[in-house]
Amino acid sequence: MSKKVVTISPEAGLQEAIELMRRHSIRHLPVVKGEELIGWVSEADIRGAYLASLIEDIRIKDVMIKDPIRVDPDDSLEEAAKILYRHGIGGVPVVEGKKVVGVLTVRDIMAAFIELMGFLRESSRIDVILGGKPHAFQEVSEIIRRHGAEIISVGISGPEDKSKRVYFLRLTKCDVRSIAKDIEQAGYRVLSVIE
Repeated sequence: MSKKVVTISPEAGLQEAIELMRRHSIRHLPVVKGEELIGWVSEADIRGAYLASLIEDIRIKDVMIKDPIRVDPDDSLEEAAKILYRHGIGGVPVVEGKKVVGVLTVRDIMAAFIELMGFLRESSRIDVILGGKPHAFQEVSEIIRRHGAEIISVGISGPEDKSKRVYFLRLTKCDVRSIAKDIEQAGYRVLSVIE
């Protein structure tokens, strides 16, 4: 989450919100009275009301979402991601008690995912079907270790049938083709190799 929280008053005008968003390169603002969260306004909310604000006096309190969806600072990243996805929203305020302590956006979650998966590190990848064999992951991990490589992250995709699941193994930079050859010799199906 972003801990540098930029907030706005419910009495502020739309132009002030636009300037805050532009200055801080953000698309969401918690609306606070004192330190208490009372609403949430997005760039889309403001865009939708902007033309009308040229004719009449429209304030943030007129366009904000009252009682917005929020997360707690102790919620897991996974739970927060599910909330954003389920509700089709781009961000939520992070609230402790009634005080806004952060803002969590899709961009923050994407950054955490990229870091967790090791995408920005120099790496190699092997995509393999391990089948339903017991201890298959341990066996493949041992083959990787024998080659002096380490597993950075693992992604799993595929059907409920475990024998058909694809494991995306991101490894430290290594001679991935030799590893793939040994994995295939151990009886597993390597789908692709990325050096």
